[in-house]
Amino acid sequence: MLRILLIPALALAFTAGGANGQSTTVGETGAHRFGVGVNYWRTIDTIELDDIDRDGFGYLLTYQYKPVPFGFGIDLEMLPDRFGSDAYAPQAYVLFGDVIYIGAGVGWVYTDDSFADNPFYSLRLGLDFEVLPHLYLDFYSQYRFESRHDLRDDDRRIDTDTVFLGAAVRLAF
Repeated sequence: MLRILLIPALALAFTAGGANGQSTTVGETGAHRFGVGVNYWRTIDTIELDDIDRDGFGYLLTYQYKPVPFGFGIDLEMLPDRFGSDAYAPQAYVLFGDVIYIGAGVGWVYTDDSFADNPFYSLRLGLDFEVLPHLYLDFYSQYRFESRHDLRDDDRRIDTDTVFLGAAVRLAF
């Protein structure tokens, strides 16, 4: 369980301000943003196993350090009933852009009391804009490249590359 928090903790330590403890700001709005989100995911391949869905919803806690036009993001994603069991996916991103942005990231899936053997990699395209002072809304799509996944000791190896559509709301400071 401790390893689930490793990526977010390292990324937060890396982005937590300069040597003098001052945070970087963009205009009047802070570059640090915390929030929550929801996403819908669907695998590229069809999964033909009983009681295992190829799509579902996930929830996330999110943090961004975004001094425009370059920034970092970390998410802790919770995926209930992902391929038959609950999963958690800590992940980190490098982000480029302001309102329209792209990102590349890496993360690991934690399920059944262990991490996946290999990390996943993802590409993200999003629209992130300020709706009220210090309140940001982020709509994104994401493609996650994952290693082949054994599902329920089935003899077949199924490609679990996944597409995500999501939204997050973040408070900047």
